[in-house]
Amino acid sequence: MAQTEAELLDNPVAGNPTLILRSPDFHSITEAVAEPVERQTPIGWWFFFLPALALLGLLGVAVSWLFWEGIGIWGLNVPVGWAFDITNFVFWIGIGHAGTLISAILFLFRQKWRTSINRAAEAMTIFAVMCALLFPGIHVGRVWVAYWMFPLPNQMGVWPNFRSPLLWDVFAVSVYGTVSLLFWYVGLIPDLATMRDRGTSTQRKFAYGLFALGWRGSMRQWHHYESAYLVLAALATPLVLSVHSIVSMDFAVSLLPGWHTTIFPPYFVAGAIFSGFAMVLTLMVICRTAFRLEHIVTLRHFDYMAKIMLVTGSMVGFAYSTEFFTAWYSGNPYEFFTFLNRAGGPYAWAYWIMVSCNVISPQVFWFKKARTSIPILFVMSIIINIGMWFERFVIIVTSLHRDFLPSAWGYFVPTVWDLACLAGSFGLFFTMFCLFVRFLPMVATAEVKTVLPQADPHHGLEHERKDHRATWRPRAPEPAPGGAS
Repeated sequence: MAQTEAELLDNPVAGNPTLILRSPDFHSITEAVAEPVERQTPIGWWFFFLPALALLGLLGVAVSWLFWEGIGIWGLNVPVGWAFDITNFVFWIGIGHAGTLISAILFLFRQKWRTSINRAAEAMTIFAVMCALLFPGIHVGRVWVAYWMFPLPNQMGVWPNFRSPLLWDVFAVSVYGTVSLLFWYVGLIPDLATMRDRGTSTQRKFAYGLFALGWRGSMRQWHHYESAYLVLAALATPLVLSVHSIVSMDFAVSLLPGWHTTIFPPYFVAGAIFSGFAMVLTLMVICRTAFRLEHIVTLRHFDYMAKIMLVTGSMVGFAYSTEFFTAWYSGNPYEFFTFLNRAGGPYAWAYWIMVSCNVISPQVFWFKKARTSIPILFVMSIIINIGMWFERFVIIVTSLHRDFLPSAWGYFVPTVWDLACLAGSFGLFFTMFCLFVRFLPMVATAEVKTVLPQADPHHGLEHERKDHRATWRPRAPEPAPGGAS
């Protein structure tokens, strides 16, 4: 190995950081990325896929029973009309944010370290949006008239109520999912053509060739590809900020204490990036080890992601304290009671799990050893996502379960069907991700090659100059004629 990861991280002033180890050439990058797709299905893949498929089947059973019996099978009651359903919706939308951030915003800022992880993060975004879109559809009760939420012309003149925040969600999330899918697919086209050309069977050649859209890698095609990728990145960038802001307005535009606050849009966006990077970290640690991609997804990538989680986790912690200050400073007794009730009421256990996971635990990322330790990173990524799920649960349930009148107070207890829908959504997510890593390149091969030294057009000239300087020696001056010095 030309440069070890220890040397890579401990020498920050040695010029531009090396992002890919072992000094590979273009062909070896292609071989490393294509090998998991082309080889026979490994046994380890089945250990992940079959449990995920079982959870997906559980989701099918839970949703089918929900449609048959109604939402009464959930633990909802009179004060708590929203619970696991909207908690899961907001959680999955947040998970999907890191993919677009890595792909679009970091691309526009020319951050080359994104190239090793952007493909998996984009796929994660699409699968998370799929999970998120499930819950607004099933929690409305009469799911068979969900088409009323779309502006479809009809003879009765029934149009959606565009002043409803729930309808804003429909448009925001559907646009976000569409742009993310296009962005992911456009980036896949060169790699699909590579898999087509490497295919050994007629079926593989046809399947990959069909979706490669006739890609041949000509200069004209690369020019159009880069233009389209740039336009989609520009379209996706405002969506990173707008989508979760709109989701937060489901709560912020209400008059309910605990929800009616202007800090929610930036607070939700920071939390979404926080949880999204944690999920990317979870998935990439597994894929890096399982598919032997240590030289492509290096500790430097994890170090950068841990720093982003440290920043966004600190922003989330600041938002928690700002909420308490706002409640106290407002002088509104109902608002102040809501926040005291969160920290010391019946759901205090959920609140302190949230604070411990989201504010206290990420502080270990101040230390470089923690940011570059695979076991610590993996455990912390799971802890952070647990905390972010509890954050959404605390915001929703603790603001509802104690109404203005004590006679209307209640306590939400999830049923087995609430838990089945939550577990089933993870089954859907991991089933789709397992299929993705099995049949598509999980690393953007064409983009990773651009960060190699060989991609620099001056790379060869630089080596020639170094060789010339190493071999050239000044000659001693010849004695002047006649012996003069």
